[in-house]
Amino acid sequence: MKNIKLIEVPSEIGAGTRGASLGVDAIKIAGLDFMSNFFIHFPSEKVETENNLLFEPIQSPFAKRIHGVVNMYERVSKAVCDSIKNNFFPVILSGDHSNAGGTIAGIKMAKPKSKLGVIWIDAHADLHTPYTTPSGNMHGMPLATAISEDNIESKVHDLDEKTTKMWTQLKSIGKINPKVLPEDIVLISLRDYEKEEKYLIEKHGIKVISTSEVRRNGAENISRKVLRYLSDCTDIYVSFDVDSLDSSISKGTGTPVNNGLREREAEDLISKFMQNRKICCFEIAEVNPTLDKENLMAEIAFNILQRSVNILMMN
Repeated sequence: MKNIKLIEVPSEIGAGTRGASLGVDAIKIAGLDFMSNFFIHFPSEKVETENNLLFEPIQSPFAKRIHGVVNMYERVSKAVCDSIKNNFFPVILSGDHSNAGGTIAGIKMAKPKSKLGVIWIDAHADLHTPYTTPSGNMHGMPLATAISEDNIESKVHDLDEKTTKMWTQLKSIGKINPKVLPEDIVLISLRDYEKEEKYLIEKHGIKVISTSEVRRNGAENISRKVLRYLSDCTDIYVSFDVDSLDSSISKGTGTPVNNGLREREAEDLISKFMQNRKICCFEIAEVNPTLDKENLMAEIAFNILQRSVNILMMN
């Protein structure tokens, strides 16, 4: 049986829309509404945030609040690394998705020899860099930091020295880079990305599985296909951004996109992944209750969280 540890990261400095820092508490409220005592079952740790930066002027327009994100990567990676070294399975509840770069770093720091696979369930590729970003929001960049990619070929912006230095720092957290090879990433339900990211997906041959493919083939077949594709990996991290869900249900997230997964499809798919022994970490990100009525998004996230953890406990 796996020992679960919950790591709460209520940070939203990487997002463009305000409110994702409240997502962690919204998921807890959903648990209470369902009369669940889920959150008292497991040890938990809350990572200190840099959300005070939201009140300060932006210094790096192409990598907004990157100095805060560097601190978040350091803290999150330490929390994740320590958990794994102490034989816990880290389940991370995150504000915005930029924190996932820190999670990946933490897994690699704990298991430097591992060949890490990433299952990225998200409407977005999150492969932008400060050189290509259309928004400057750091939650569009965590996978680029993980594969240590600048994408200079698609460069749109010139960076100042300070931003360049901090971007280099982000890529080399834990003194390991790259942390993941592009061929060990699978993007699921990707449907909203820019040409600069498309360039990287094609350049590296990154595996993409569309919403319609999930719908056509079902969770069982897709999970088998993905795990077979990642069969060389020794460890696999699953990152679930709630905007992978269809915009009809994912109102409570900063960047909803239509043609996404249905709640049941996401839940079944993640549950199937969780049955695999190589899965070493699970993260849920981008619940934003300020955009939501009835706390629906958080309730869906809680259902997925509870079912996933139950499966981990049984394995």
